[in-house]
Amino acid sequence: MELRWRRNLFILWIGAFFCAMAYTLSIPFIPIFLQEDLGIHSGLEAWSGITFSVSFLASAVIAPYWGSLADKYGRKPMLLRSGLSLSAVYFLNYFVNDPYTFIVVRVLQGLMAGYIPASMALVSTNTPEKHVGYALSVMSTATAAGSILGPLFGGILSHWVGTRECFLASGFVVLISAVIAVVGVKEVHHKKAGARPSVLQDIKQATANKQLLSIFGLTLLVATSVMILEPLLTIYVVQIGGSAKGASLSSGIIFSAAGVATVIMGSRWGIIGQRIGYDKTLLIGLIGGGIGNLLQLAVHSLIGFGVLRFSYGLFFAAVYPALSALIVKASDADFRGRAMSLNQTSNQLGMMVGPLIGGFLGGLVGIHSVFLLTGCALLLAAVLLQVKLRKQTKQIMTD
Repeated sequence: MELRWRRNLFILWIGAFFCAMAYTLSIPFIPIFLQEDLGIHSGLEAWSGITFSVSFLASAVIAPYWGSLADKYGRKPMLLRSGLSLSAVYFLNYFVNDPYTFIVVRVLQGLMAGYIPASMALVSTNTPEKHVGYALSVMSTATAAGSILGPLFGGILSHWVGTRECFLASGFVVLISAVIAVVGVKEVHHKKAGARPSVLQDIKQATANKQLLSIFGLTLLVATSVMILEPLLTIYVVQIGGSAKGASLSSGIIFSAAGVATVIMGSRWGIIGQRIGYDKTLLIGLIGGGIGNLLQLAVHSLIGFGVLRFSYGLFFAAVYPALSALIVKASDADFRGRAMSLNQTSNQLGMMVGPLIGGFLGGLVGIHSVFLLTGCALLLAAVLLQVKLRKQTKQIMTD
């Protein structure tokens, strides 16, 4: 058991790394693709928000179904399904010539997604309980590392040969993730006897657990805060001094800054969380993320923006591993995979709402207002979490 979970962690880290890299090779540059390849020049912020959001809406709707199938057949088949189908959808993007077809393909991408959530669920169910928090923190560095190299390579590729070719590169890279899952992962899956619970039953079970509900709510808020800026960063880079021609390369470097910070701090936050508690590391991450967004109001240069994104990443690296570890703590072992899938639905809903809000607000009131809104929301979440922690402490002392 000791050897198997470590081997799985290593292999799944590589698979998640390539999957995250595939995503960030092409998707951050959607605004440029819409403008230069699909002819969108009016309302670019809104179009960017819509094309980002539809994929996450589809993923949010389908995630509980994939989670239910994973409980029945195992997480490894879900890794293969997602890796192969995502590869095919990335290739389809290359042949898109109008924005409406692009939206349809983005919906397909959302429906087929799920590689990284399946990896996280497999790690959480095939790792000894005492090592789960650490393992999930290590997995978070995989997505961060992929998110470092993806925008860098994607920015260079987009700059030299065009954004359309980035989709081909994404298709080949995510195919590697599928192969890795087939060849290397060893899953111990205990198929339950009797009828499989429906998605509605899973939702009812989750809503009866107040701890899980609060975690799902935080996941929704955090995902919204991250994705609200996604369709705007490339546009913002141009606004604060980057050239339109070099925007893909400059934004690729800035996108990578938070990823570098997450690689540096991701596993360290896991160790810190084991020592002081994941509630407290989550609180630190929310405060750091909120302050990092608010500080952007005072910085108007590419270098300053890059430094802020890096600093923000050092603290925000604590958030997602802490949320995953808290789900493990708040759910029974036989419900854990489905709880992860429902949390993925919350995550995808946030990823859907975020780009829509960011796209429309960025066009209406300016991108700086979006930074203000995001920073205040994260700090409010930190305050509410602190109130909850104090109540729990008082309850323990009373008991």
